[in-house]
Amino acid sequence: MGMYKYVRELWKNPKENLGSLWQQRMLEWKKDEATVRIEKPTRIDRAKSLGYRAKQGIILVRQRLERGGRQREKIRKGRRSKAFGRKKIVSKGYQSIAEERAARKYPNCEVLNSYYVGEDGRYFWYEIIMLDKAHPSVLADSRLNWIVMPQHTRRAFRGLTSADKKSRGLLNKGKGAEKIRPSLTANRKQRVK
Repeated sequence: MGMYKYVRELWKNPKENLGSLWQQRMLEWKKDEATVRIEKPTRIDRAKSLGYRAKQGIILVRQRLERGGRQREKIRKGRRSKAFGRKKIVSKGYQSIAEERAARKYPNCEVLNSYYVGEDGRYFWYEIIMLDKAHPSVLADSRLNWIVMPQHTRRAFRGLTSADKKSRGLLNKGKGAEKIRPSLTANRKQRVK
């Protein structure tokens, strides 16, 4: 077995396999800001499989998200419009929200992909692979320069990343997925005519 295969086996059950290292990381990451640019991937096997290369123009961002359900926070100090802005959008996954927040923080970069790196009782952490669209090394690489084309701008916000497609149900094809494409609303409008 190659090195990446062993690393992949460890990450199948990280709390047991990594033990104290896992807890130590969570404590360190809690002290960091919500969006942190990092030098090396935490999960090298996953990053490589999703398109990461150790070259200029490719950056890694660790994004922290607060866990929470569907319920709004309790309104205190009167009914103000500000108090109603805490609702979580349940139709989106945590991973796609993490990609959006990282894309807002780095507007000159485009989200390539992302993967899970940790969680505790309060937070989720994801690492997002981003490409600098204007960097010469990205433009010269035939495996990456497709992201510069105009149809791939703002991928995270338009539901074009893998995490977004999963939450939209687009990873499923064939039987049981008849109403998904082009969208649920478009399918309903076609049937109403």
